[in-house]
Amino acid sequence: MASTSRNEKKVSGANNYIPESIVFPILSKLPVKSLKRFSCVSKSWTHLFENPVFINMFRKNLVSNSHSLYNDDDDDVYFVLHQYVNSFRWDFYVLCGDKFEHKLKMDLPSSFHIRVIRILGSAMNGVFCIYDCDNHTMAALWNPATEEVKVIPPGSAEFQGHFTTEIVLHGFGYDHVTDDYKLIQHVSYITFTESSDDIHGLFWEIYSLKSNSWKKFNFDIPVRDWITGSDVYLNGECHWWGKVNNESYLVSFNLCKEAFLITPSPIENVQDGDVDLVVLYGHVAMISNRNKTSFQISILGEFGVKESWIKLFDVEPLSGIEQPIGTVMKGKIFFRKKDGELAYIDLITGLIQEIGIEGGKSWCQMVIYKKNLRRFRAINM
Repeated sequence: MASTSRNEKKVSGANNYIPESIVFPILSKLPVKSLKRFSCVSKSWTHLFENPVFINMFRKNLVSNSHSLYNDDDDDVYFVLHQYVNSFRWDFYVLCGDKFEHKLKMDLPSSFHIRVIRILGSAMNGVFCIYDCDNHTMAALWNPATEEVKVIPPGSAEFQGHFTTEIVLHGFGYDHVTDDYKLIQHVSYITFTESSDDIHGLFWEIYSLKSNSWKKFNFDIPVRDWITGSDVYLNGECHWWGKVNNESYLVSFNLCKEAFLITPSPIENVQDGDVDLVVLYGHVAMISNRNKTSFQISILGEFGVKESWIKLFDVEPLSGIEQPIGTVMKGKIFFRKKDGELAYIDLITGLIQEIGIEGGKSWCQMVIYKKNLRRFRAINM
């Protein structure tokens, strides 16, 4: 049996010593969930993600083995920029070109009049959920390819003079089991007094496009803690940041089972602007930017398990970068710079590319959009 080099580190098992050159290529091909479970085999395995050699090997395998819903060479896939221009104007653009340097304006549906427009989650199968960010009382599904607009009817919330009704949309996505688009919202009633604010009548509602109706649930789910950068959709589940007793949690709501799971945050006391949720390499990921210059990107290996958050990238301080606004394929993340211009960083190469497009005066978001000619009535039949 060949002996190992004196300079080569070894990974210890119960009674054996396995060289890193053998064990690292094997372990780096495993999913995060399995790696975390195998950490009990050896003390050194609990620190794998602190080893720069292993983490680099794991990243390369994750990138090469990830299967995106969309491909870069797909002619029907676009990147949609939604930007704030002024209080009465919110524009949508399709970005195209090898470096996303060209933009084409998208016409918003004339039948839908909203003053403060946001996109909820991402574009699912070519369908956007756009809503009034002022009070969340108006929302619609929009398919730009078919030019269809489906205004979502009101839920069961009551509006009376002696209390204030607060509606907060939490997630939009596709239920592949029933072939249905769904929307989830939280409703509460607030009575304001001189001494305190009384919050009562809390409940959740789920909208189904197929039935064109809302269904009420009395879930005890952490509500969305803030709006910007706090929600994503992945594989039939809506995810958002919530809080319980000042502790931050990732809330994952399964649209097919209509059930939820919470995962503690790896960062204490998460505040608006500290982290952004994205989908990266087929995982829910968080971008932490508390110091506003450098960024840490972590992926979640197993829902419900705090220890399965893995810091995958540590991006060095970036001059002039203000806020991440979305991800695109193959590990590129878009940022809005302090001067309003847009740029993206390639996580694999570390290179930053400015695209010569302004991201709006104070706010913008980026989503991936795949053209879909299926009409809404095909869902309702």
